[in-house]
Amino acid sequence: MRIRLCLAALSLAGGAGLATVSSPTATAAPCTDIEVVSARGTLEPGTLGFIVGDPVYSALRQKITGKTLSSYRVDYPANLSLTSAAQGNRDLVNHVTSQAASCPNQRFILVGYSQGANVVDNSIGISSAGAVVGSPIVATLPAGVEPKVAALLLFGNPIRALGKSVTGTYQSRTLDICAAGDPLCENGGGDTGAHLSYRDNADEAATFAAGKV
Repeated sequence: MRIRLCLAALSLAGGAGLATVSSPTATAAPCTDIEVVSARGTLEPGTLGFIVGDPVYSALRQKITGKTLSSYRVDYPANLSLTSAAQGNRDLVNHVTSQAASCPNQRFILVGYSQGANVVDNSIGISSAGAVVGSPIVATLPAGVEPKVAALLLFGNPIRALGKSVTGTYQSRTLDICAAGDPLCENGGGDTGAHLSYRDNADEAATFAAGKV
């Protein structure tokens, strides 16, 4: 029920109320200083993600000056299939690993919203199995790539409803935002609208990431 409610609300987000958010072109320009890798939420429209990825990328371009930025949209279904998050997990790891080999000086900002946060969690070795739209880990970023990840920006992260969070190596580089009442990341939360509110945190997230690069 929680999933259906959130998806129904998300479908409304494509309406006129949010239509003014611009969508950046998701391109992985070779060897920019920083690449923003974004995993969108379940059925989320937009280039990098209408609710989170697009506004966060726009904010990052304002906050991070003197460096070149590019973006990559994680290639996965972002639907309710049992393998969706696992497909995103594999694509994120494969892309970042390949990009790091091609561009050894490039750094990465990983962005994940809702199911996309599960994708990022899995990719750094924290299983989202058992969470809403989660999956077991199928791939993790290699140890040699870990220092190149400047920041993780997570929104509506479903593992939080299980009492889990990002710990260990990546903890100090992670901003994990759960809006009060968001039923996907707050155990017992009942405010579906909270799950759609994260564009309001784009500036906060970009400021955090800018301080890590």
